[in-house]
This record gives sequence, C-alpha cells and structure tokens, in this order.
Amino acid sequence: MPNMDTKNKKIMIADDDPGIVDAVEMLLEFEGYEVTSTVDGTTVLEMKQELPDLLLLDIWMSGEDGRDICKKLKENKLTKDIPVILISASRDVRESAIAAGADDFLAKPFEMNELLQKVEQFTHKHGVL
Repeated sequence: MPNMDTKNKKIMIADDDPGIVDAVEMLLEFEGYEVTSTVDGTTVLEMKQELPDLLLLDIWMSGEDGRDICKKLKENKLTKDIPVILISASRDVRESAIAAGADDFLAKPFEMNELLQKVEQFTHKHGVL
C-alpha cells in the first residue's frame, strides 16, 4: 500500500544508465511517487511545466555534466527551488556537487533505503502542511 504522503509527488530521474533508471523508477513508483525519467541532460534544462518535486541527477551523462545542469537549474527562477540530488559512481565529487548547488549527493552504488530516505526528506519539507 503506497504511502499517502507520497501521492502526487513528482520525481524526475536523469541518468544515462537504463538499469539504474528502471530500478529507481520501480522503487519510487512502488512507494507511490509519480516518476518521470530521461537519459538526456538537456531535457532537464528544457522543463517548463510539470516541474518535479525532486530531481535525481547523474553527474556523468553522455555529453553533459550534471553539475553544470544543476548550476543552470539553480540560476533559473522557474527551477531554482527544485531540490536536486546529484548521483555519481565517483565518491570524491561530493564537494563539487554541493558547490554546484546540489541539495544532496549520493554515491553509486547506493542503498535503496538511503535513496528513499533522501527522497522523502526533500519531498516532505517543501509545501507539506
């Protein structure tokens, strides 16, 4: 039974690893989140409507650096308040992820419970009564 607090919370996953996208998408949908995904970083920058409540963004995507995408999102009036969790297989990029404006950082491979805790933390501190 999905948690009612998660209902209608939109999570976007941007990662060019379909295995990770599928696993995270299934997990979050099972928990009751509405999930969209993309393997293309430029899609994230083109968001205008249907903005997610949280963005899970891979740092290393083909042709795009998630930190640059994060910086651009945080500079844009429309998207600056969307919490961004940057994800990377490299553990030594935490500082640069936070410097890019990320709200949090997850190193791959991550525990699904750790991911869920972070998702819950960021989707529930915004606009929840």
